[in-house]
Amino acid sequence: MDFGLVLQTDPPASRVVSLMKRAERNGFSHGWTFDSAVLWQEPFVVYSQILANTTTLKVGPMVTNPGTRTWEVTASTFATLNDMFGNRTVCGIGRGDSAMRVAGRRPNTLARLGEAIDAIRDLAEGREAEVDGQPLRIPWVRDGKLPVWMAAYGPKALALTGRKADGFILQLADPYLTEWMVKAVRAAAEEAGRDPASVTICVAAPAYVGDDLAHAREQCRWFGGMVGNHVADLVSRYGEHSGMVPEALTAYIKERHGYDYSHHGRAGNPSTDFVPDEIVDRFCLLGPAEAHIEKLRTLRELGVDQFAVYDMHDAQETTIDAYGAEIIPALDS
Repeated sequence: MDFGLVLQTDPPASRVVSLMKRAERNGFSHGWTFDSAVLWQEPFVVYSQILANTTTLKVGPMVTNPGTRTWEVTASTFATLNDMFGNRTVCGIGRGDSAMRVAGRRPNTLARLGEAIDAIRDLAEGREAEVDGQPLRIPWVRDGKLPVWMAAYGPKALALTGRKADGFILQLADPYLTEWMVKAVRAAAEEAGRDPASVTICVAAPAYVGDDLAHAREQCRWFGGMVGNHVADLVSRYGEHSGMVPEALTAYIKERHGYDYSHHGRAGNPSTDFVPDEIVDRFCLLGPAEAHIEKLRTLRELGVDQFAVYDMHDAQETTIDAYGAEIIPALDS
């Protein structure tokens, strides 16, 4: 199993770079960041510094979207980083939550997202693609490689992931829901004539290593609120009891009353007081190292290829070091 580190690009950027260097030293293979231009610093600028200060770490957004940048700009940015540092980027992409809503826009449609996945990959790898009806090709790309991983929860998004994406990003670490969604992605891939095993599975969730479970829950409760944004979209689209989305995912948002993006992805977010302890325990990895190892082994058996640690809490260095000393070696065996 591979491991990634997920951070927000809060200033100073030097701290983000330092934590990513620490992650690489501890055996992490990927460095991910949020991508929301108003809330945080521009990640692609920071990626150039992360790549310059590491040797093997692959970087990318978790996740970008087709609406805040034109597709040729996104592709050219990835291609430039790859040309400079040797194909060490991954494009995580989704419909857009905070990046679009904070700017007063609606998330992108799945149809537009599907078109963007193909166009961004093709352009970044030197092939011609159509962007808004215009055929384009980036002529200077040589031997470019850009895997595109899609974030998804709902049935139509999962099906699109299986049809088009190189990887699937699932932002929660509940084994039951992981199994349900991985099966949906792989079934869609098979129906599209693809090898289901060719789709990389990445589970991303907060991890907090320690014995004080109550404190760890409070540090990670924000995640249930963040996921709740996407779940609320699914409920409005499919209905609460449609059978299209597992109730194990939707039931907990009944007490949700809006969301304040000024606290997005941060410990102590007041918009997440509706998230019960049960959801924090199911969606995150908490407790001593042995508890993390046990849950990660379960996820690996379900086909998960990478676990990406959301490291937004008061024990960032401690978590990275604990994973490097105890957890990553255990999952290598």
